[in-house]
Amino acid sequence: MRAEVAAGRREAVEAAAYRIRQHALAMGEVQGQGYVGQALGAADILAAVYADQLTYRAEDPAWDGRDRFLLSTGHYAIGLYAAFAEAGIVPVDELETYGSDGSRLPMSGMSTYTPGMEISGGSLGHGLAIAVGLALGLRARGNAARVLNFLSDGELDEGSTWEAAMGAAHHGLGRLTAVVDINALQADGPTAGVLRTEPVAEKWAACGWHVERVDGNDVGALLAAFDAIAARAEGHGAADGDGHGAPSVILCDTRVGRGVQLLEEREKAHFMRIEEHEWAVCREQLAVGYAGAAAEQAGEKVSP
Repeated sequence: MRAEVAAGRREAVEAAAYRIRQHALAMGEVQGQGYVGQALGAADILAAVYADQLTYRAEDPAWDGRDRFLLSTGHYAIGLYAAFAEAGIVPVDELETYGSDGSRLPMSGMSTYTPGMEISGGSLGHGLAIAVGLALGLRARGNAARVLNFLSDGELDEGSTWEAAMGAAHHGLGRLTAVVDINALQADGPTAGVLRTEPVAEKWAACGWHVERVDGNDVGALLAAFDAIAARAEGHGAADGDGHGAPSVILCDTRVGRGVQLLEEREKAHFMRIEEHEWAVCREQLAVGYAGAAAEQAGEKVSP
């Protein structure tokens, strides 16, 4: 049974997730389209990572002592840029340039353009292999930084992901954590219809990983999963020793468009085209939903 997460800590991350969603909508409105649904769905994960988990220096994104967060799914960059703005790595007003010519914030994440972007995303299935190599290199150098790799459930279709998973367990990369966004949707349709990956938890476990599976839109559950991983690593000496131990994976069941009912209900949600008049509706639904959830947690009566 997981330990309870302090309310103040959870509320701080939920507030960060709300602002990340606001930023994502603002960027999407600049283009009138984009991977807005993924950003909204993954906002709680990104907030947990950047507001609670990572060691980094906003003013020095290349600081050698930083934890590494690798965005394997390059098209989720809109969500990561929003997290960067929340973390102070990029200015909030720079988000207005998203996807524009000459911007440091292209639609697909590229490490050559954006401060804080560790790898260039694109073809899926490469991120975990890079994360394994990076974790091995850090350990060889005596650097105790953690490596977190964000993947999508669509990437689990790729054989290279599972080769990397086996390699990570073989080398005992106890400071490596994979975070998988399981939103059940791919460009070609529902994940289960493209290529069934369940039972996915058992597959990771069979590869030698410690597995946590949570509601990825429940901040308390996310933080508890990260805490469980940290406690386990410390118990095995990976936290302050040479980093040997089983790698960990957090499987996060999320909903595309989370927090904006209009977008949650979209059937074609991988790459969304949103009409000009709909952006105001999206922002209103996001604000009302956040206020209602906060009031409910505070024990107040929420008006229908």
